[in-house]
Amino acid sequence: MPLSNLNQEQANAASAPSGHNLIIASAGTGKTSTIVGRIAHLLRNGFVPSDILLLTFTNKASNEMIARVGKIFGESLAKNIEAGTFHAVAYRYLQKHSTIHLKQPKELHILFKSLYEKRIFNLSGSNAPYSAQYLYDLYSLFVNSAAHCSFGTWITEKYPQQESHSAIYEDVIEEFKALKALHHYADYNDLLLLYRQSIEKLEKPLFKEVLCDEYQDTNPLQDSILDALHAPSLFCVGDYDQSIYAFNGADIRIISNFTNKYADSRVFTLSKNYRSSAHILNLANKIIEKNERIYPKNLEVIKQGDFSPPKLIQYDELFLQYQGIARHIASSQLPYEEVAIIFRNNSSADGIEASLRELKIPSKRKGSMSFFDAKEVRLMLDICSLVYNPRDMMAYIHTLSYGKGIGNSIAKEIYEALFRLGDGDCKKGMFAPNPDITAYEKKAKNTQLGLFDDFFILESQARFDTFVSDIFASHPILAHPKIHKDGAVFLNDFFEMIYHVPSVRSPKNLITHIMQSSFFKNICFTLATQRARRKDGEVDSQLFENAQESIKRKASLLYDLSRNYDDLGKFLNAMILGSNEASEGSGVNLLSVHASKGLEFKSVYIVDLMDGRFPNRKLITKSGSLEEERRLFYVAITRAKENLILSFASRDMVKNVNYSPSIFLYESGLLNEGE
Repeated sequence: MPLSNLNQEQANAASAPSGHNLIIASAGTGKTSTIVGRIAHLLRNGFVPSDILLLTFTNKASNEMIARVGKIFGESLAKNIEAGTFHAVAYRYLQKHSTIHLKQPKELHILFKSLYEKRIFNLSGSNAPYSAQYLYDLYSLFVNSAAHCSFGTWITEKYPQQESHSAIYEDVIEEFKALKALHHYADYNDLLLLYRQSIEKLEKPLFKEVLCDEYQDTNPLQDSILDALHAPSLFCVGDYDQSIYAFNGADIRIISNFTNKYADSRVFTLSKNYRSSAHILNLANKIIEKNERIYPKNLEVIKQGDFSPPKLIQYDELFLQYQGIARHIASSQLPYEEVAIIFRNNSSADGIEASLRELKIPSKRKGSMSFFDAKEVRLMLDICSLVYNPRDMMAYIHTLSYGKGIGNSIAKEIYEALFRLGDGDCKKGMFAPNPDITAYEKKAKNTQLGLFDDFFILESQARFDTFVSDIFASHPILAHPKIHKDGAVFLNDFFEMIYHVPSVRSPKNLITHIMQSSFFKNICFTLATQRARRKDGEVDSQLFENAQESIKRKASLLYDLSRNYDDLGKFLNAMILGSNEASEGSGVNLLSVHASKGLEFKSVYIVDLMDGRFPNRKLITKSGSLEEERRLFYVAITRAKENLILSFASRDMVKNVNYSPSIFLYESGLLNEGE
């Protein structure tokens, strides 16, 4: 982006001297152009690509910026700039310098829960222990807070009533960390911790300038990485009015205290809004000015045209609102891809999607159920993972637990048996088991953890020989007494699928092999049957066909994604790192406010503007604030370019609940007190 193509404010920021620069870039003011302009300025003034690190909130954003740089300097030069999210950058560095297997938080939560459930808590007091899920989430917040104390101390300070359980909590955490280290597992938080530990040991900085986009949403752990990078020059771009990730540990004080932290800091403000009409921008400003002003700014509208002012629609009932919005979209004649419906709570999405479907309006959802959460997709990726890494315990457990009568517990015991039989290599344990080793061992009693002896008498491993193939007959893992005929046939199909894995393990070849295997087809048949079963227990034939078609479509989509990769490890990690940004299908965009961040649409509908739902009073009382809810509303409004429709309902007939309009409707002047 040549500086001549930038406005004066953008050019001043892009050409700032090296040092600590903060750019306040409100919605629609051209922050992407400014960042690209900054990179161009650096490259034209003696920097080489390897001198520059670009950190973005999404990988899509970094890809777009690097593509723009490529149009100026050539693709081969641009791709040598290190760019991506904190997690993507950390992963690429760690991949070169250590052994690491990236796992989704949901996967590791299963492991965490299995450790938690071994503990025996003192239940005589009035304060019950937190659930495994809540404790897991709290530990994530602890890590992102970059606290300098132990987890037990941290949780006791924040929740004094939990002090009696804190020692057990810490014990669970320590065992969890040790097990992850043993298997080289890492979740998103671990990537940042390990990356920080690595770069802190370096004698000189990796980069001469670090550019950080969406700076207002950094959390203390990410900020500590910026400190550890110790780059001579820092170029941070953000907007305190769009800080909306406090629930995930983001701390607005990081952007607020920039000038206090860095004595040589400079602050630039981008004030020309190119996205939204004057009506929309005036409404947004009217709302956000209720929050404390940290850095002064006065936005100027650049977009010209005869646009309608924002429209507020009141409905008598919740689902009448969704149906009314669907009819409004149907009559608007706008391309569906140019339309977004934004909601504060994911519970709104199902009713909206159903109302659109009634009118045969296609839609796609982001910020709720992900393509990568579908069981068939997760299964295919788990199989790829265990082929890539024969020691991947979680991939084995997830995959084998589909067997009838097997489940997570027995699947883990089968994994441990294969690991033992193969002297640490499950593949060897399958195809060349050590004849001198017993597959299953007696479990030791541990009174501290509340475990009991799990002794069982092994069965004859030859009892299923007439039902399985010759290459799997009498395999040692079949000695488990809880494995029955159906489970043995299931394990045989798994064995044969892995046995015949293509010698050339490109992602697309492996995905094709999995799709064609009896193992995968049988599981998909079961999934389709479950999804087609009516309340009376009967299987609806049409629903069954639809479910099978949906599974095939998802498998084909994963195959299409795999064709972009030659390396199985890179494919697997790209699927994990990119899963949060993915959405499936086409049509009207259904988005949570958080998922809408960074996007823009010609027409935007913001629904369920009732007090309690938006703002979400329940979250405010837990850990949020009215100021953050107001910033969320500001973000939702500023996604709209030309048309903005806001709506609320007076009643939910299903829950028998009456609603009052959102306080934001009064603050904006769309409603007057008493209405």
